[in-house]
Formats: sequence, structure tokens, C-alpha cells
Amino acid sequence: MAQDLRLGQERSTPTLDVRRLGCVPYDEGLRLQERLVEERRSGRVGDVLLLLEHPPVITLGVKRIAGVSHVLATADALASRGIEIVETGRGGDVTYHGPGQIVGYPILDLNPDRRDVHRYIRDLEEVMIRAAADFGVRAGRVPGLSGAWVNADKLGAIGVRISRWITSHGFAFNVRPDLTHFDLIVPCGIPDRGVTSLERLLDRPVALPDVEEALTRHFCAVFERRLLEQPTRRSPVPQST
Repeated sequence: MAQDLRLGQERSTPTLDVRRLGCVPYDEGLRLQERLVEERRSGRVGDVLLLLEHPPVITLGVKRIAGVSHVLATADALASRGIEIVETGRGGDVTYHGPGQIVGYPILDLNPDRRDVHRYIRDLEEVMIRAAADFGVRAGRVPGLSGAWVNADKLGAIGVRISRWITSHGFAFNVRPDLTHFDLIVPCGIPDRGVTSLERLLDRPVALPDVEEALTRHFCAVFERRLLEQPTRRSPVPQST
């Protein structure tokens, strides 16, 4: 009887399809999100979490005018480093993505019981805070600011989009990115705070797959989802047609 009850609870728990994609150009990742949002809305897929890296890119959120002013480097300087600028539909200001940073794009249906934007952002923070703790780093929150922080430095950033309670965009967790690239912008438009990474804080190498597994585990716990796929799976990015 107890075993039947447990099996029934597992079947009723929403699943999470975690797709670990490796390094994906930003525009391809954006198109994949857009397609998955429509598929999630129509019920053709369940909840999905994309975990990936991007080639060096500066992204502008919906605060585009402020974001442009927070790009400190010239177009030529960015081009010489192979860094592009892309406008997005997410919330927030300007941010940077690059190799060594794990980006998480949850495509979740928050209906019917999680329709709370502030709770959603706090939950994403909690995922990153718990993942950092797995590696011995005590991260936390800063009142009035989003993200996961270690003292005055941001370890993980958040910029989300929610359309009819289907989520996209998400979080970026710094494992070992080139931190000098953050000097090219005012990260998230916050001039008096810095950016850090797991490897800088630990002063030792950290394997990206280990951090992906930690993020996956804590995401399932915080959002009360059951893992659909093994965390070692790497999914190809569908080619656009």
C-alpha cells in the first residue's frame, strides 16, 4: 500500500526535461526557447530546463536605452574581442554571457499554483544559492537586487520573460568565465558592485558538468519537479528550417 502511494505521488509530480546543450550561439538558443514556449503552451512538451553556454555576447534587456548606456566599450573594441551585442525580450538591463558560465533557460508553465513573478525569481535565486553551497561557497541575496551574491559581488544573474505564465530566459551562473569581459559593461546596470565566479572564490578548477548536475538537482527540489532525463544527456540543438 505504501509503495503504491509513493508511485502515485511520483506519477502526479510534474516532470522536468533537462537538456544539456554545450556551447550554443545566442540566436540559436533564442529561437529554441521561442519554439519550446509555443510547444509548452500547446501542451506538446512538458516543462524543460535548457543548460548551456554561449560564445561571448552582450545582451540588452527590455531596459534597452539604459542598457546601451551601460555598454562601456566601443563597437570596434567589442568586435576585436569577438563579442556581439544582441537585443532580447527578457527583463533587466545589460549583461554578459560567455564560455565558462552556465546559462539556464527554464521553459515552465507556472499555471495554476506558481503564478507569482517575485516567487519565481526568488526560487531561481534559491537554486543558485544551493548549488554554490554544494561547492562550499556561501551565497545569498541582496535586498532590492536579484541574483545570487557573495558579499558585494554577483555570482549568478537573473533575467526572465514570462508570457501568459510560460517562462523563458532565466539565470546565468558564473563558474569560470573570463571576468575581464564584465569590465566592458556595467553589469545589470549596477555600478557599485562587482562580479565573481565559483573558481575565483574557490581558487581551484571546477568542472562544469558537476555544476550542471548541482543546478539540476536543486532546480528539481525547489520547483518540485521529477527529473525526466538523466543529467548526463547532451541534446543537439535543432537546426532551423
